[in-house]
Amino acid sequence: MRSCSARTGTRFAIIPIGLAICGVSMAKSTSKKKSRAKKPDSKQARSMWKGSISFGLVSIPVALYSAEAKEKLSFHLLDRRDLNPVRYRRVNEKSGKEVPWDDIVKGYEYEKSEFVVLSDADFERANVEATQTIAISEFVDVAEIDPVYFDKPYYLAPLKHGEKGYALLREAMRRTGKAGIARMVLRSREYLTALLVFGNVLVANLLRFSHDLRPAGAIDVPGKDLKQFKVTDREISMAEDLIEKMADRWDPKEFHEQYYDDVMKIIEAKIKSGKTKTIEEPAPPAARRTSKVVDITELLKRSVEQVQQPAHRRKAS
Repeated sequence: MRSCSARTGTRFAIIPIGLAICGVSMAKSTSKKKSRAKKPDSKQARSMWKGSISFGLVSIPVALYSAEAKEKLSFHLLDRRDLNPVRYRRVNEKSGKEVPWDDIVKGYEYEKSEFVVLSDADFERANVEATQTIAISEFVDVAEIDPVYFDKPYYLAPLKHGEKGYALLREAMRRTGKAGIARMVLRSREYLTALLVFGNVLVANLLRFSHDLRPAGAIDVPGKDLKQFKVTDREISMAEDLIEKMADRWDPKEFHEQYYDDVMKIIEAKIKSGKTKTIEEPAPPAARRTSKVVDITELLKRSVEQVQQPAHRRKAS
């Protein structure tokens, strides 16, 4: 298989226009208060990139859309002494003055406090084709891609005159069970990408490069010699039985972020009780069990009995 690679570790400083020799402190604008995230309307969705998918001599004009609609709790940082919001500002390190976004550019630090300024045009000129193309270099079986490599999904939709090519590629990939491996540039960085079929939609799922992952061999885990850890065939059989009894069809709609609801219950309770300005100290951590002897066989037996009872698993309603 041909390899796709990109240089990593390149760092850019955000520097004010006209002051390319100075760095800038960490920037973060004050975010507006947000309610629970709503599911985006595909008809109103805005594309974040436009270009084309290329495989062989075929080119399909497409637009890229974010596939995520995460429900996030939005918090402001407050000064605990008077509960006033704490602001972060983009500050010029030399003058100490705040710098507006329009006066900020990117710079690469090639020596201490010496920068090369790069504009959006520079990034595009570095490789015009790469910035406008999802170039498929090969097709692989979807099952060959280990889940650890998947990073972030994006939806792809055809632009005008791209509908036939889009449908053709989608159906050919669906019937062959293949994923297209490609490279694309997004926000000034090259990504390895897997094109996948998701219903009637083509998904560009950003992948991690192999060198972006730490070697799994560096982690201390049990080896294949099960006798060393006194794992018996009976225990494995009981674990397999437990897995089979817990087996179900994967339905992502049955799950949601429960922690979000739990935190919102606390927030609503504090509002209702009028304790919005009360700062409660965390409770001391509970004492941990120190026993080193664990009867796994007994725990497996009790687990099998438990899953046989109705509503043995907590799922989202």
